[in-house]
Amino acid sequence: MSEMPKVGDVAPGIEAETYGGEKIKLSDYKGKRTVALYFYPKDNTPGCTKEACSMRDGMDELQKLGIQVLGVSTDGVKSHENFRSKFDLNFPLLSDKSKDIINAYGVESDYGSARRITFLIDKSGVIRHIWMKVRTSSHFEEVVEKVKELGL
Repeated sequence: MSEMPKVGDVAPGIEAETYGGEKIKLSDYKGKRTVALYFYPKDNTPGCTKEACSMRDGMDELQKLGIQVLGVSTDGVKSHENFRSKFDLNFPLLSDKSKDIINAYGVESDYGSARRITFLIDKSGVIRHIWMKVRTSSHFEEVVEKVKELGL
């Protein structure tokens, strides 16, 4: 497993499949949006559902600030489609069954899934903040607060 990148590092590039066969790359947002790249262990589990719903509920405010939310777990595309549909999630979930992204960011748990960690990546692709401990029920508020504090 790779070492976790630090604040000030250029974020490792990623590409992953999402619903409908669409591929999303981190570079798609370079120069355009700040990215909240959040890793979570598993679709449809209590903490992960709270965190995803927090992001969903705060999406208007996040979008006004130019923030793109991307969720990443080792669940497959079909699982993500069901999770998105069940909770009406309004942002992409990236399938990382190969663990390429999880390994690039050094966030694999002892159980083989992703640890709950969020990286705030600015428009130039630099990591500006890392949440090692996430308040699942109000995570979007933490992201908004930090983006405003950093002037991103």
